[in-house]
Amino acid sequence: MPVEKPNSEPLDRPIRLGVLISGGGTTLSNFVTEISAGRLKAEVALVVASRSGCGGIERANNFGLHTEVCSRKHFSNAAEFSETIFESLRRAQVDLVTLAGFLSLLPIPVDFRYRVMNVHPALVPSFCGQGFFGQRVHEAVLARGVKISGCTVHFADNEYDHGPIILQRSVAVHDDDTPSLLAERVFAAECEAYPEAIRLFAAGRLEIAHNRVRVLPKSHA
Repeated sequence: MPVEKPNSEPLDRPIRLGVLISGGGTTLSNFVTEISAGRLKAEVALVVASRSGCGGIERANNFGLHTEVCSRKHFSNAAEFSETIFESLRRAQVDLVTLAGFLSLLPIPVDFRYRVMNVHPALVPSFCGQGFFGQRVHEAVLARGVKISGCTVHFADNEYDHGPIILQRSVAVHDDDTPSLLAERVFAAECEAYPEAIRLFAAGRLEIAHNRVRVLPKSHA
């Protein structure tokens, strides 16, 4: 299998992000914070929401971001749903699509292969897949009694929480944890890991072979 580089040359400009949301938009808010602080050289070119009533739309509007709503229920199949969203992303000249709590399975077209990232609030391949999202993940972690959880940033493919893993960050699971307390610590890890993965992509420092991601040293980018 050949080695693939999702972004062969480092970008000499802010990376253009498409941010796909289904909920409150907390990950989107983190991106905006990182951009404003100068820690993430990026611009949010487009926000796509899968539900018209989700709180992330208000956040996006408050940030002055261009937002579109594309609901799965308005399409007869996933392929049509996907093509509509990706056509909007193409028009916005998006470099990288970031799934930020986007709950609908999204078939990825060939021209966006390894250009779609997702973050999952557990250490993939544990506690992931269809049905594992939000508080459900943390409830399952605590029910199983594991001692370490965390987050995973990975390239998305056409399966839930699948695709080559870019970064993982671990957090301890405490004996007195509740799902909400654990979620807070995992989200804090996400707030560091997701922007870092975006920076690595923009710098051309990611390569993939045999479904494994290698982070290249800066001199190799």
